[in-house]
Amino acid sequence: MSIVVQKYGGSSVADVTRIRKVAERVMETRRRGHDVVVVVSAMGDTTDELLALAKQVSLNPDRRELDMLLTAGERISMALLSMAIRELGGDAISFTGSQSGIMTNDRHVDARIVEVRPFRVQDELARGRIVVVAGYQGVSYRREVTTLGRGGSDTTAVAMAAALGAEYCEICSDVDGVYSADPRIVPAARRIGTLSYEETQELAESGAKVLNAQAVEFAKAHGIAIYARATSSPLPGHDPSADGTVVRRDPPRLPGAVVGVTSERDVLVLEAQLGRPKDRPPSERAPANDRPVADPGQPEVGPLLPAHNEMLAFLDKHHVGGKQLHVTGDGRLTMVVSRENLHDEHRLRAALAERFGDQSRVVDDLAAVSVVGAGINASFENVRRGSDALAAAQAVSYGAATSSFRITWMVERARVEDAVRALHQTFLEQPGPLVP
Repeated sequence: MSIVVQKYGGSSVADVTRIRKVAERVMETRRRGHDVVVVVSAMGDTTDELLALAKQVSLNPDRRELDMLLTAGERISMALLSMAIRELGGDAISFTGSQSGIMTNDRHVDARIVEVRPFRVQDELARGRIVVVAGYQGVSYRREVTTLGRGGSDTTAVAMAAALGAEYCEICSDVDGVYSADPRIVPAARRIGTLSYEETQELAESGAKVLNAQAVEFAKAHGIAIYARATSSPLPGHDPSADGTVVRRDPPRLPGAVVGVTSERDVLVLEAQLGRPKDRPPSERAPANDRPVADPGQPEVGPLLPAHNEMLAFLDKHHVGGKQLHVTGDGRLTMVVSRENLHDEHRLRAALAERFGDQSRVVDDLAAVSVVGAGINASFENVRRGSDALAAAQAVSYGAATSSFRITWMVERARVEDAVRALHQTFLEQPGPLVP
């Protein structure tokens, strides 16, 4: 029998009634002749509640102890779902991340999966059982419990699907796929039937909440099709894109089209002035008219100064992962950081001030808004159209960055929803050129 991996998010298992509905859906999948592995998140807002509890005890919780606490949420879900399946006549067994063979590196709070050893899962599937796995968690080579960061249950599911050679991986939530924008902000947003791995990863890294970026990375590496669907929807039929979103290689779409607009409100911008061209030996300095023009999608222009490396080492020490890094030839460093990944922000700010003083500052009133699509930066037309749309909406841009699949503008946090609506109207509600 073919193997299907299903992942159910926190809203899908938020209470006993919903857990029973998930159990019924899992049993229907089994009756269709599939071996089934189910990955579950913590119930409802359990993770947020546990994190808030930790913050009441300590403003800067130890990352190892935080992992020990937060992984309890998924263990509750997996055990309850296994019980519910058994009540329906199924034979189910639940496993933690470590029991199911999810091996990670030795980082806490934001670990990455390095290997999956699904031997126990395979043994139980061979016995005809449904296997329920706790998402979001694994075990390091030092036998320490680790967590995979926000959305980590997606990563667990896709990594398990790859290790088992599953037919597909179904990511089930309370929405019926990936939308061109958040429907709560843009009423005209529409569901996207198919997406490429690269487009989906850029959407996820730019703030979209439907799929996890590391999960898509796994899927791309192993060629696993992802079906993003609503838990309340029927099981995938002949055309899964008809009532959900399918993520795979090369969707049938012309290059240059914007497929989605997304935003991330809660970001910090770290700015530092760590050196100037005169600090370099004359042989390393070029005349002003010979210096290259910075490409905003590239990390730096000119060689890194020792002070830059010192700053980057400082950020690594404090477990700060930047989303966009720019280092320019005049010694200026700018980095965008997601606040949700900072569990010790107060300590970081204090250490930053102590070490770098007035050479650095943290900007805390901006948000990132992005448009995503394959080939959208083949020319500068989309950058110009987007910038004009933001200006017309009075959402002033304080910087822009690009990649092959994305354009991101930094705007005032108070205007981010206006910015999303303006970009969606420009790129997705108005007719535009078919190619750049």
